[in-house]
Amino acid sequence: MTEWPLDRTFRSSSGDAVRWTVLGEGQPDAPAVVLLHGTPFSSYVWRGVARALAARHRVFVWDMPGYGASEQRAGQDVSLGAQAGVFAELLAYWGLATEAARPAVVAHDFGGCVALRAHLLHGVRYARLALVAPVALAPWGSPTYRLLGAHPDVFAQLPPDLHRALVREYVSSASHPGLHPAVLDRLVEPWCTDAGRPAFYRQIAQNDQRFTDEIQNRYGELTLPTLICWGAQDTWIPPARGHELAARIPGSHLRLIEGAGHLVQEDAPAELASLLGEFLRDEG
Repeated sequence: MTEWPLDRTFRSSSGDAVRWTVLGEGQPDAPAVVLLHGTPFSSYVWRGVARALAARHRVFVWDMPGYGASEQRAGQDVSLGAQAGVFAELLAYWGLATEAARPAVVAHDFGGCVALRAHLLHGVRYARLALVAPVALAPWGSPTYRLLGAHPDVFAQLPPDLHRALVREYVSSASHPGLHPAVLDRLVEPWCTDAGRPAFYRQIAQNDQRFTDEIQNRYGELTLPTLICWGAQDTWIPPARGHELAARIPGSHLRLIEGAGHLVQEDAPAELASLLGEFLRDEG
C-alpha cells in the first residue's frame, strides 16, 4: 500500500471507515478536483492521472465503502444509492459543498452513477463534471456480472484459489492491452482477504439497474460543463453508449481514446490526463 497511501479516514453516517487522501494540498488556493473510481477497482487506478493533475489542483481521492483500503464488513450497504450519500457527506467534510468551493468531479464506471445521483438527487453542486466510461444508461451489466450478482452466497463459497483466479480474470478483461502483473495484483488483492471475498460478491449483488433507471431521464437537466471520455476498445460498456449519453447531456463533449479499453486510466493514462487537464483549465 505504500506506493498509494490513503492516509486519512472519514467515518460516514452509516459507520463505515472511508479511506482517503489529497494530493497537491500545498496549494491551498488551487481548484479542487475529486476522483471517483468504479467497480471492482479502487482509487489506485487514478494514481497516474491524480499525480499529473496535482500540479495545478488539489486532488481528492477516496476508496468507496467496501472497496480498496476502506472498510469491508458483513451487512454493509455498498449500493450505488448508499455510495452517493457517502459522497455527499465527504464533500461536506472536505469543505467542498459550498457554492464558492464547488469542485470539479471526475468519475469512472459506476463512480459516474454515484456522481450523477449525488448531483441530481442530493443537490450536490460541481463546477465541472468529467465522466469516464460511466455506468449511466440501461441496460448495463455483462452476463457474468449478472450471474455473480444473482448468486453471491454460492460464489462466496469458492475456495480461495478459485476465487482469486476468477477475480483476476474479471479485472484483466477491463483492459485492452493488458494490465501490468503488479498492477493486476494490486487491484485483485483487496478482494482476496477473508473480508474481501464475500465483499466482492456483495457489491455486485447490491448494484442493479434501478439506480440508473431512477436518473437517466433527468440527464437533460444537467447544465454544468461536461466531458465524456471513452476507451475506443471498451468491451465492458461499448463506446456507442458514449454517443448516446452525449446526446442526452446538453452541451457535453465526447472524446474517444484509441487503444484503451474500459480501464482507461491504466490503458492510456497520459492521453486521459491531457484531456482532463485541458478540460479543467477551462474552469471559470
